[in-house]
Order: sequence, then structure tokens, then C-alpha cells
Amino acid sequence: MELDGRVALVTGAGTRVGRVIALALGKAGMRVGVHYAGSEKGARQTAEEIIRGGTEARTLPGDLMDPATAPRLIEHTHKVFGGLDVLVNSAAVMLRTPVGEVLVEDWDAMFALNLRAPFFLAQAAARVMEKNGGAIVNIADLAAFETWRGYIPHAITKAGIVHMTRGLAHALAPKIRVNAIAPGPVLLPEGWTQEQADHLISTTPLARLGSPDDVANAVLYLLGADYVTGETIIVDGGRHIRT
Repeated sequence: MELDGRVALVTGAGTRVGRVIALALGKAGMRVGVHYAGSEKGARQTAEEIIRGGTEARTLPGDLMDPATAPRLIEHTHKVFGGLDVLVNSAAVMLRTPVGEVLVEDWDAMFALNLRAPFFLAQAAARVMEKNGGAIVNIADLAAFETWRGYIPHAITKAGIVHMTRGLAHALAPKIRVNAIAPGPVLLPEGWTQEQADHLISTTPLARLGSPDDVANAVLYLLGADYVTGETIIVDGGRHIRT
């Protein structure tokens, strides 16, 4: 896919990995819909930086925990830019929920944002992309492939993203390609200590932490890889191959 001048929607683009992905797509010449829920200031800064780089960007608000938001967000993006070529499902929440302490409201919040919203965004986007084709990239998590006992509900949602990616890739081919990226330690959760960071480094085969740029580069690869669909690329410095 030639990216210059094409339209991308990145959810959760006001902060963290979503923001870096949106900036990378803008740098590649894409016109970017910068979605946000609670990070309005960050979304504005993201859009302004993309515009300074010479392309178009618009902030697009929406609470994806509301099931009505997904189709409205796709419709809004299409109306603003006149089309949609790429959807990056980055918005998510990660809550520590040890067994015995899991609350129904936390479970529901994670499933609503992490799994339900990406599916219905993809479904709505597919209708827009059906004529000219397009690409969807879902952001999963290394937790989809490992057992993190303090984050079981989160991991279930991300395992669902991996399966959803395969299913949508099959259902939407050949016009629309669907892939995913499962980041490892590219951006530590807020509040983590240096001791925790050092432990991650010492147990990662490449002996360092990654960065959101590593995820953004993987997104760019998948958008250009026209013969790849249904895949999940793990970007984790080799943590998943530890013995």
C-alpha cells in the first residue's frame, strides 16, 4: 500500500503507543484521524505535530466503551477525510486484577474497550473500505501468549484480539488485510520501579527494553506488506522464546 495521501484512523492516539503510531503514519504522508477519549490535550498535540510535518490531521473524540461509538467514529472519519484506508486499533486499558480481586466492572470495562470496540470498529471500517480495499492493524499484547497471573482478564482480551485478527483476515480477504502486533516491554506501565525495569531487561534475550517506535515500525511494515494477512507480529525483544 502506498501511504502518501491515504487516510488512517488511530484509536487511543493521544497517548503512549497510539500517539507514536499516529505520528509515524503522519510522517509517512498519511492523513490521520487522531482518536481520543480522555487524552484531549495529548490528541491535540499529536494532531498539531502531524500538521507541522506537512500533512493533515484531525482530532476525533469518542468513548469506545459505549457500543454506539464505534460506527459513529468510522462515519465521522469518513466524513472528515472523504475516505478511510487504514484502521489501527490501539486504544486499550490494562488493569492489574489478581484472582480473588477481579471486579465485574473491571472485567466489563476491559472487554468493552480492548475487544468489543476493535471488532465493531473493524466491522464498520470494512464497509467503508470494501470498494477500494484497505488494511487493519490491531494492537494485541505479549500477554496473549504468556500467563500473567495478575492480569488474566486483560490477557484474555488480548488473546481474543489475536483470534479476531485471524478471523477477520479470512472474512475480509481479498480486499482488506488484517494483522496484529503484540508488543512486549516497549513502554512500562505507570508507577513501575527501576528495579522492575531492570528485571525485565535482565530476562529479555535482547537485554534491553523496546520503545513505541518499535511498534510503529512494525505497523509501517504491515501496511507495506501486501502479501501478509492474518498474522500477529510479536515485538518483545525475544521474551516469548525464553526457556
